[in-house]
Amino acid sequence: MSGDSMRLSVVIPAFNEEGNIGRLVEETFAVVPETALGEVIVVDDASDDGTGAEIKALIPRYDALRYVRHGRRAGQSAALRTGVLAARFPVVAAMDGDGQNDPNDIAKLLERLGAAGEEPALVGGLRASRKDTGSKRLASRFANWLRDKVLDDGCPDTGCGLKVYHREAYLALPYFTSMHRYLPAFFLTYGHQVAYAPVNDRPRLAGTSKYTNLGRALIGMYDLIGVSWLRKRTAITPLAEQVMGGATVAGDDHVEAVSQRG
Repeated sequence: MSGDSMRLSVVIPAFNEEGNIGRLVEETFAVVPETALGEVIVVDDASDDGTGAEIKALIPRYDALRYVRHGRRAGQSAALRTGVLAARFPVVAAMDGDGQNDPNDIAKLLERLGAAGEEPALVGGLRASRKDTGSKRLASRFANWLRDKVLDDGCPDTGCGLKVYHREAYLALPYFTSMHRYLPAFFLTYGHQVAYAPVNDRPRLAGTSKYTNLGRALIGMYDLIGVSWLRKRTAITPLAEQVMGGATVAGDDHVEAVSQRG
């Protein structure tokens, strides 16, 4: 894909990623093609280490680097949404701030993304070789199996933070804490197509993971119930006609998501 309509904003949520985030930002500017990269936005979710200082030190070197900081910690989904709302380009590439996602893969995912207004509207990364501990890989495998049984969304790796999607389509989705784990399911619910491509997975070089297997499982079960309910209560209504300024527009290619009541 090429042209201004496919230029992207790279959004990186970060919490206490000193030692990782600066390296990741520099790598992103080095490897993402200049014709595609519009900006890099790091959203600092109220870190209490040197994350902010590490990013701000790079701003004089990169005109397209932006730093946004939350006033209090709000979680990864909130940080992601803050970045997407701030984004100035029509395509978003989201990455985790720990450096385990490889920015070299962004161009590959972008190639599979549909042009503006076309499908697929989201392309997710599929980690071919996980670098996490054995227990985390097993927990992730079970979580993916359970989620697919409940949601039937066909997502093989919902935990991969590297995704590329149309900004406008994302902003039409309902927002809630932890929604970043269910983006493929909601893109499907809202009438879009999704695709996946294998991506690199790298070891964390500094700091520690912000999630435990137990904590992730408990939150995941709670969210899974809510997401399942919300998807079942959402219907896609095709538009039969629009009248704008005296011109009649007919067609089924525009859809509107509405909540069912009953």
